[in-house]
Parts: sequence; C-alpha cells; structure tokens
Amino acid sequence: MPYSKFTFSRAVEDFDLTVREESNLFAAIEPVVPTPLLRDLLRENVPWAVAVGSEKARSEGIINPVLLEVKRQLGGQVGVFSGEEFNVDIAADLNGFCDFLVSRSSEQLYVKAPVLMLVEAKKEDLKPALGQCLAEMVAAQRFNAMKGQAVATIYGVVTSGTVWRFLQLTGQVVSIDLTDYPLLPVDNVLGVLVWMLRLDSLA
Repeated sequence: MPYSKFTFSRAVEDFDLTVREESNLFAAIEPVVPTPLLRDLLRENVPWAVAVGSEKARSEGIINPVLLEVKRQLGGQVGVFSGEEFNVDIAADLNGFCDFLVSRSSEQLYVKAPVLMLVEAKKEDLKPALGQCLAEMVAAQRFNAMKGQAVATIYGVVTSGTVWRFLQLTGQVVSIDLTDYPLLPVDNVLGVLVWMLRLDSLA
C-alpha cells in the first residue's frame, strides 16, 4: 500500500506510536537569513505557484527552492531528492513515492542512509497528509536501522509551500507542532529546517 493511503490514526496504531501534541515546538529556534538567490526565486515563484494552485507548481516553485537553500546553508552536506521511490518494508505497507526526502549524505545518485527528513507537499489542507508523512518517517527510521545508520530523531514536514507544519519522531514517540509556520518571512522556516538537519545536532 502506498504511503498516501495512511491516515494519521492508522499510522499511529499500526506502528504503536505515542503522540504528543505541542504548540510552538520549534519557536525558539533562531531564524536563518536566506541567500539573495532564494529571496529572488521566492519573489518570482510564489505568486506564480499560488495562482496556478497545483501541488506540482507549489513543489517546483516554492518547496524545492527552499530545500535546496537548506542544502546550500549546510555546505552541500545533505542530499535532496524529489519524487523518489522509497520501498522499505512492503509487508508493513511502507512503500511508494515520497514528495521530498533529505539524507545526511551529499550523494545524489541514490538514497544513502541515514535519511533525516520527509517532506509532503499538499495543495491546501495539511491535516490529511500527516498520516502519509508519519508513515514515511517510520520507513526512514527502519531504513536507517537496516543500513546500520540509525539517528535519534527523524523529522517530517507537511506543507502547501505557503504554510509549513513540522513533526518529529524519536523512538516510538511522535511530536507534532500544532503551530503552522507561514513561508514568509522565509528566515523562520529556513531556521527550523537548517536546525533539524545540522549534522552536529544528530546522534
């Protein structure tokens, strides 16, 4: 079953997870100033992506440039994959395609462990995508363990491009930030993403 078939409740029940709902979970993280390249891209791309309104336009015009900016901010030390097939455990229904996947390795020819973040792009309502994103996070956890590259925390993002919601999975505990973060000013979203993927903060 593809990841998109998971509801949030099914993911929690199937993988025996404990849920913690929190507000402003990442509010204390320092913003990161974007490069002029990202500012220029968003100035041009956001009105176009919003007008077109499709998930594809938002993914290409907003989300991908933001994730590539994270890669730049981290000196190219992470790999960013778009539309990648991520078949980890078919028996557990952990298979299918991920909108975006970020790994610790700078390798871009294939997904190399450890996988650190999964990002799901949605047109409007973010809530239905939480289950899909959570299932992908569990898959990343298992993928890393199988490759002998386990990390303490896997992060997840559900976004329309203009609104971002963050999750984290540590062991069997999933924490959801109930605060939605607007894209602009992008410094705040960028700060959270860079903090999540900083190599010296990952065990």
